[in-house]
Amino acid sequence: MKKGCLIITGLMVLLVIISLVLTLFQKNLSLKSKIALVRVEGPIIDSKDVIEEIRDYTRDRSIKAIVLRVDSPGGAVAPSQEIYAEVKKAVARKKVVVSMGSVAASGGYYISAPATKIMANPGTLTGSIGVIMEIPNVEELMKKIGVRSEVVKSGRNKDVGSMFRTMKEEDRELLQGVLDNVHAQFIRAVAEGRKMTPEAVKLLADGRIFTGEQALQNGLIDEIGTLDDAEKAAARLAGLPEDSEVVTKKEKMSLFDLFRGKIPKEFTDLFPAVKIKYQYVP
Repeated sequence: MKKGCLIITGLMVLLVIISLVLTLFQKNLSLKSKIALVRVEGPIIDSKDVIEEIRDYTRDRSIKAIVLRVDSPGGAVAPSQEIYAEVKKAVARKKVVVSMGSVAASGGYYISAPATKIMANPGTLTGSIGVIMEIPNVEELMKKIGVRSEVVKSGRNKDVGSMFRTMKEEDRELLQGVLDNVHAQFIRAVAEGRKMTPEAVKLLADGRIFTGEQALQNGLIDEIGTLDDAEKAAARLAGLPEDSEVVTKKEKMSLFDLFRGKIPKEFTDLFPAVKIKYQYVP
């Protein structure tokens, strides 16, 4: 019985060691230079995951260039600005190529602007350089159903934008000033990223959208191309072969993965003759 326990303990220790070794290979021992693919899909509501992914690839010495695949209609201002800032930092150290999908508009274009190169499909919808705020007004509806909103406030403008009352002219002027300021920030960011004058960007910054072909004509992108074209362009810019390996977000390994026989490619690349098989015996 004691001998059996020792064998089981030894096997568990061995599995832990193997797991640690595989994790080490997965994180730190990539032998080949690679291209990283980061995807930004859907509305931009939070920037944390995208920033962490870009930051990790920027620090990874085996990653020579980053492809940012943007398929987003935009979203909140602050997260878009945070991703923009992180892309800008990455460009200072590595080549970053944006590949636009179906839509890369508003905040989706904002985060693309500082890239080394921007590529889009001919029918991609992009641009929409503008800011919008929509406030519903249910005052008349509340009157019909006999509901009234009572407001207690400590500042004259504290309830600006309330949906329960008609907007006053001074409210509109205040909010317009806020949106104009954010719009000016957007224009400056695009001008800096695309190396255009603010005056040139202003001519395009009325909120309109462009197809990929129209964006190319107006200097908002650099080339027409697919995701595959963007990956090859990133490889060329980094001085790598066009067929260089493209990696995307890595998944953490666990002991359960080892039992299933899931081995990181980095490990099998280093030791191609190693074959590990696990079988569950009830």
